[in-house]
Amino acid sequence: MIKEERHVLVIFPHPDDEAFGVSGTISTYIEMGVPVTYACLTLGEMGRNLGNPPFANRETLPQIRKKELEKACASMGLTDLRMMGLRDKTIEFEDDEKMVKLVTDLMDELNPSLVISFYPGLSVHPDHDATARAVIRAVRRIPVAARPVVHTIAFANNTAEVLGQPDVMNDVSAVSSKKLATMNSHASQTVWMMQDMEKRLAEKEPEALNWLRYERFYTYDWTNDFE
Repeated sequence: MIKEERHVLVIFPHPDDEAFGVSGTISTYIEMGVPVTYACLTLGEMGRNLGNPPFANRETLPQIRKKELEKACASMGLTDLRMMGLRDKTIEFEDDEKMVKLVTDLMDELNPSLVISFYPGLSVHPDHDATARAVIRAVRRIPVAARPVVHTIAFANNTAEVLGQPDVMNDVSAVSSKKLATMNSHASQTVWMMQDMEKRLAEKEPEALNWLRYERFYTYDWTNDFE
């Protein structure tokens, strides 16, 4: 059961990062009346999918993805979206202290009891890992008794070997329609994947049904810190 929180802060680098494994959890918190803030660091300017034939170019893609992000947030019922203005595929090159300050400023303003992001070193994409590092470094500077809980997503091939199985499993079946709507909102990047997923769901494929119903997280373990 998803428990009540004071405020939930979600931090990811790209539009659609929230959709895959967190949108059901976000929607559930919102339905519970828990304030949720989503800080999206970039507009996914370097997204791989420009269409075939192309529907966008590098100049127009950010605006398309911005509108998709706003639509995704509306699908979840989320009203506090912060677009932080950094550039896709450059987060790993940003100054460490600048990134820590960005996260710290958000936490100082919002006083979250829960922060959701990626797990450092186990999130595949350099922007994912850089975002995760900034989150953990910022939270680490808070006195232990005052720290928010940090729930992380990890999906590198060696995740189970390093971390074991996720210790948090949220049943989000009650908001499955919102989760699908959030995924479909990011159509420029997800249209082909969602066509396949909806076919698998219609066929009641167990793996697809499991994905739709549950979202899994690792509670960050400060006794096994990444650095």
